[in-house]
Amino acid sequence: MWLMELVKPASPSFDIETVRAQLGDDWPAVNREIMSNLSSDVALVNSVAHYIINSGGKRLRPLLVLLAAKACGYQGDKHVLAAVIVEFIHTATLLHDDVVDDSALRRGQDTANTVFGNQASVLVGDFLYSRAFQLMVRVGQMRVMDVLADATNTIAEGEVLQLMNCNDPDTTEKQYLDVIQRKTAKLFEAGTLIGAILAGQTRNVEDALADYGRKLGTAFQLVDDALDYDSTSEQLGKNIGDDLAEGKPTLPLIHALRHAPAEDQRMIRTAVEEGGLENIDRIVTTIKSTGALAYTARRAQEFAGGAIDALEPVPDSEYKESLIALARFAVARSY
Repeated sequence: MWLMELVKPASPSFDIETVRAQLGDDWPAVNREIMSNLSSDVALVNSVAHYIINSGGKRLRPLLVLLAAKACGYQGDKHVLAAVIVEFIHTATLLHDDVVDDSALRRGQDTANTVFGNQASVLVGDFLYSRAFQLMVRVGQMRVMDVLADATNTIAEGEVLQLMNCNDPDTTEKQYLDVIQRKTAKLFEAGTLIGAILAGQTRNVEDALADYGRKLGTAFQLVDDALDYDSTSEQLGKNIGDDLAEGKPTLPLIHALRHAPAEDQRMIRTAVEEGGLENIDRIVTTIKSTGALAYTARRAQEFAGGAIDALEPVPDSEYKESLIALARFAVARSY
């Protein structure tokens, strides 16, 4: 793809399954805990929760929790529960997001709200949030609860800020970054920070891993937003142009609005204000011709590079190397 030609490829030897295997029984333990804690006496809760949990996805956030804990020398088992908590919070946000955005496709299949309806999706999202907090109690560390409670609140603020920016073509890059750092990067940050907290690491290492997670999450979302204009539905697992259809002014659009000819600026402004995909082909052409994808890719690389640099205080290990590899993967992926 055109965008991926602009970024430094991940190491040819990188394989996410190899990273998971590096964790021994921890990764299968996470999957066992996920399935065990989805259980409910209410049949519809089971159906919706299992549907979205089993619908694919990289499960990058729980992987980061495990890697961060291992990189810090953690020897216990609470990192498995912490990884499940982070995955449940993330899945709850997906259920709610798809209702708010009226999305029909995620990870290459119908969204839960399309299959089960908006009411069931919202309520099962609430179930997953509350189950996550039950698991926090089982972890039994007040600082972990504090980090995760703060993260869920920040994510909610990010969702509201994004809603406020919808259909506003005057949204700035700073406003956009504020949204994705709250909405996406905060949970990455929380996950890697928890790994350091569980291991009893110094505040210096805690801050380093939190910084890594925050910058990695920002890079990850930047690439997602670029791929919305430089991928296929099959590769991306959702409908291309969804952001534009919802009137979301992401960085490719923001950059194109600053650099496109006046006529194309008017076209993009109208598309953002009204939503819809009437001129999607012309808009994609404009985005590419103004260098908006190249600019977004460079910004993603900057954040990914900053994430790698942030790991300097973390002791060298195979797990630290995997964290570095994941940062490179985040900006070299095509899905």
